[in-house]
Amino acid sequence: MSPKFPPSPLTFFFALVVLALPSLAAASSSFALPTIAIAAVGANTTSPHHLACGLVSTGTDYHLSCASVSNRSASPHEYGHGEGRGGASTTPFSAVVAGDGYVCSVGPTSSNPESMRWWDLADEEKPSKRVYRGAELSAVAGGGEYVCGLVETRIQCWRWPWAPLPKDVGFTAVALGGGFVCGLVVGTGEVKCYGDGDAVGREPRGRYMLLAAGERHACAVDDAGMLDCWGEAAAVAAAAPPRLVRSVSTVAVGDGVTCVLWGNWTASCWPEAEAAPPQAMAQRQFVALEAKGKVVCGVLMSDYSMVCWGGDVAGGLSKVFDKVLPGPCAPSGSCPCGVWSGSAALCGDSTGYGAAICYPCGYTPPMMLQVPSTSQSTGKKQRPISDLAIALICVGIGSGLGTLLAALSVAYCLRQRSGSGRSSSHGSGRIHAEPTSATIPAPPRVPRRLSALLSKGPNTTVEQFPLAALRAATGVFSPSHRIGSGSFGAVYRASLPDGREVAIKRAERRDTGGASSSAAAAAARRVNHESAFVSELSLLSRLNHKNLVRLLGFCADGGEHILVYEFMPNGTLHDHLHKRPAPLSPPLASWPARLRLALGAARGIEYLHTYAVPPIIHRDIKSSNILLDATWSAKVADFGLSLLNNSSNAGDNNEPLVTAGTVGYMDPEYYRLQHLTDKSDVYSFGVLLLELLSGCKVIQRYEGSGTPRNVVDMAVPYIESDRVHRVLDIRLPLPTPGEMEAVAYVGYLAADCVRLPGRDRPSMSEAVGVLERAVAACEDDEDGADEAALSRSCTDGSATM
Repeated sequence: MSPKFPPSPLTFFFALVVLALPSLAAASSSFALPTIAIAAVGANTTSPHHLACGLVSTGTDYHLSCASVSNRSASPHEYGHGEGRGGASTTPFSAVVAGDGYVCSVGPTSSNPESMRWWDLADEEKPSKRVYRGAELSAVAGGGEYVCGLVETRIQCWRWPWAPLPKDVGFTAVALGGGFVCGLVVGTGEVKCYGDGDAVGREPRGRYMLLAAGERHACAVDDAGMLDCWGEAAAVAAAAPPRLVRSVSTVAVGDGVTCVLWGNWTASCWPEAEAAPPQAMAQRQFVALEAKGKVVCGVLMSDYSMVCWGGDVAGGLSKVFDKVLPGPCAPSGSCPCGVWSGSAALCGDSTGYGAAICYPCGYTPPMMLQVPSTSQSTGKKQRPISDLAIALICVGIGSGLGTLLAALSVAYCLRQRSGSGRSSSHGSGRIHAEPTSATIPAPPRVPRRLSALLSKGPNTTVEQFPLAALRAATGVFSPSHRIGSGSFGAVYRASLPDGREVAIKRAERRDTGGASSSAAAAAARRVNHESAFVSELSLLSRLNHKNLVRLLGFCADGGEHILVYEFMPNGTLHDHLHKRPAPLSPPLASWPARLRLALGAARGIEYLHTYAVPPIIHRDIKSSNILLDATWSAKVADFGLSLLNNSSNAGDNNEPLVTAGTVGYMDPEYYRLQHLTDKSDVYSFGVLLLELLSGCKVIQRYEGSGTPRNVVDMAVPYIESDRVHRVLDIRLPLPTPGEMEAVAYVGYLAADCVRLPGRDRPSMSEAVGVLERAVAACEDDEDGADEAALSRSCTDGSATM
């Protein structure tokens, strides 16, 4: 009987807590096509020498390379075929696996048929052998002296000495151990193993989502997020994780070693004495993880470097490669849930335009993860939600099921007595009683606060819309009315009965807690969410500026959170810059028009920072959040929506606010240190200015560079060397001499805005002043007046934070 972790009686009590954590997919986190591997070489099978292998990025390309984990002075060895450098393939591989005495690649990525090549590590001079050529492999795994893959949904193995594998069973994942292979059956998620060894015939029953195998045992994660391991009893016992209910995103199995990446991408390994991450890696986040023997290797999320520990690793911890691919490259447009931040730079120029590494669906984006800060904190360190949940569960396990049931019984009786004393409506048949003053402080009544908001007199411009009216206007939120989505939720275009064209933003429905939450806690959470919505609504309703999209009203019926805005008929700046065919739209058709558009956007952001009470930090300034009205005036949109999303967690002390923003526009200081100030918006606005001046997408492939780059990296060096003309949008004629001085002036402003230290950036009020002078200089040039005096020093007036 295979041991199941956790088998505690509390499993049922906490089951729905796990279900509330990120959902798992068969190949969503343990990449089905791995790009790192560990090979074992040497005649001594009891303590072999290990090589860490990976697809190593060179900045413009990547290649397969293996390096010793114990001898840091030994040079890495590159493996390839074809006419590339050193015999390396000119077409990058898509995956790499390794085992006892071999390393194997899958590729090319750009065309079919796909092939697999095998290198004998005992003789590095021996040419590689092609062991497969055919249809694309959807998954591949290495282990022992064999390699297996999925051809469509069928397992196929090479150099496999055991009985033939079934042809009538389809699989979604494959894992290869020491003499056995396991897969997850299509549709059912059932585990089936074949070959030799104790793992065969001992498979656990259930529906599983993740799978990994080592030399003597295998592990899988079921659809409730719990870990099962089976195989040789000694190996399973040695590598048994503690009985924790915690979301798992990746599993790696070695020889009597089990490692996982939790839902927050930190690593744990068992047995801890042999395989636990060193102290320096204890709280670091990883993108990928592999194990073989007693060696564990992972790719760090912070810089995509590959580090290894345990076993025969030199010093217990070794950085093997500076940059490796954590997963296979794919066209960015084919990634339904986004891409790993910065991964486009790793993929090189041989995989087609816009290649990057897809981010797994069902997990918090990397830009929204809590990044460990290297600076010393003067305050109390906040524990991640998962650690707190583990502590609570451990306390519950220690107290025992009997104590828990007794406590619940007492709490239930007290609630019943309190309820009957207040009102007869709290009868014995009512399960979800309202929270009492004994459980939580009584928050303000939401309906009362809405009434107060609506009765503030003629200065209140916001109105309350019935849910039925909004449903009718959008065809019951029909896809035909949907025009986009944002940080708040889906956006619909609709016509109200009075003829007004509006944009209706409907928030995603939020879960109010798992089944393990008490009725009082669930009710308190609902009230906190509603209270946060009304607080932010009250704030947004007081904003009134010609460069902000105007909030017309809201709906808070039936648990819905809906905001109604004025409709912007000319769409987003992003679409006009990057998607609309020639000719250019009026606000982009001349340099003075572009500067006026930038000034309008800057004034809207300045209003949020300086004149809103309390001040608002937008946190997601980008060209798709700059909308254009019927007269082509720029209006800032989505202000406050990230606050609405995060403030709904205000009542949950276990749910810290998360980083918000968009890749390419996000302030590196904010992302790295989790320190949000108005200078974070200034950085994003600087990126927007560079996008407006160059006409380039924020991340794209530039001339002379095969790797996608950020517009900041492309444009700022030219601006700082007084060659602004090199970055200007080629779809427009070069500016006149008078216009050029103003455009260069704005270029200097953009460079100042994207300085790495936030304290060195100008304020938005200073940015508005610079743009006003630039626009005035352009208008004077058009009128033939004397040119305004513009100099580099005029933009360098940043204030401290």
